[in-house]
Amino acid sequence: MSEKNGAVKKRRSNQADIPDSLCQEAETCYQLRLPEDFYQFWKFCEELDPEKPSDALVSSVGLKLVGPYDILAGKHKKAKSADVNFNLHWRFFYDPPEFQTILVGDSRTQYHMGYFRDVPDEMPVWVGANEAKKGCVISQVGDNVFAAVKLFLSKKLKEVADKKKNAVLRDIDEKLTRTAKELGYSLEQKTLKMKQRDKKVVTKAFHGAGLVVPVDKNDVGYRELPETNANLKKICKAIVDAPTDEERVKAFAPIQEMLTFVQFANDECDYGMGYELGMDLFCYGSHYFHKTVGQLLPLAYTLLKRSLFAEIIEQHLGSRREEDLDQLEP
Repeated sequence: MSEKNGAVKKRRSNQADIPDSLCQEAETCYQLRLPEDFYQFWKFCEELDPEKPSDALVSSVGLKLVGPYDILAGKHKKAKSADVNFNLHWRFFYDPPEFQTILVGDSRTQYHMGYFRDVPDEMPVWVGANEAKKGCVISQVGDNVFAAVKLFLSKKLKEVADKKKNAVLRDIDEKLTRTAKELGYSLEQKTLKMKQRDKKVVTKAFHGAGLVVPVDKNDVGYRELPETNANLKKICKAIVDAPTDEERVKAFAPIQEMLTFVQFANDECDYGMGYELGMDLFCYGSHYFHKTVGQLLPLAYTLLKRSLFAEIIEQHLGSRREEDLDQLEP
């Protein structure tokens, strides 16, 4: 008996009983390490629906497991095209390279949740949510997927009047809460770990998720843009709304000036400035800025030694779509 228990215990710590080769595959496809809660949540959904864990929450909660979960589900084996680009798999219009989608909700607003990483070779700092049809804002919804889904459920419970549906949701909520507690995951929307990360944020950026860059004791690493967010948005609007190309070139002047400042900043190791300007222009969302974003962000990521993010932004700019985001669609 004790021997059997020991074996179970050993497997338990090993990513929720999911075969090592499968975990390896998910992380290799994305070139990103996935946190333990990712695997534990798959196991939780397997218990709810052993046949189709990815759809375990669809009819009740309205959330589908996607992205790296597609690999656990073996969906990538059925894909028609051999060269699936996981950098773009479920990458929504406003998702920065830091964001990796793991759950999708209402397709009308393009609600989705994902892991947010400041650095590609580190674990996620938290789970974020965005509604791509509404804009670029990313909200923090917990430091693990259980917390994120719990928050989603609690909102849903307030909205659903139907007694039967409500009972189903309550049942899932109780199971999820119990599982998270057993595994030791915090269900708070804002944990101490997240507050500590907030302290490292040098600027909120348009998406509100904040940008983190190393700043040394001499304050080298980041310098502020010469414009406030509100002013920068006005400048962007003037460019996008320009009636003629000639007017547009004129409207671009303040951005051109900022690009010069960014060059000075990069020369003096304040890489955060180009990172911020590039991210803000990406978040503004207009194709008029794609060329500038392509000049700013890959360079910023390279200087910050975040080369995977440089690769992702280049590929995303080359294929920035609002629909058809599932790269594994047969």
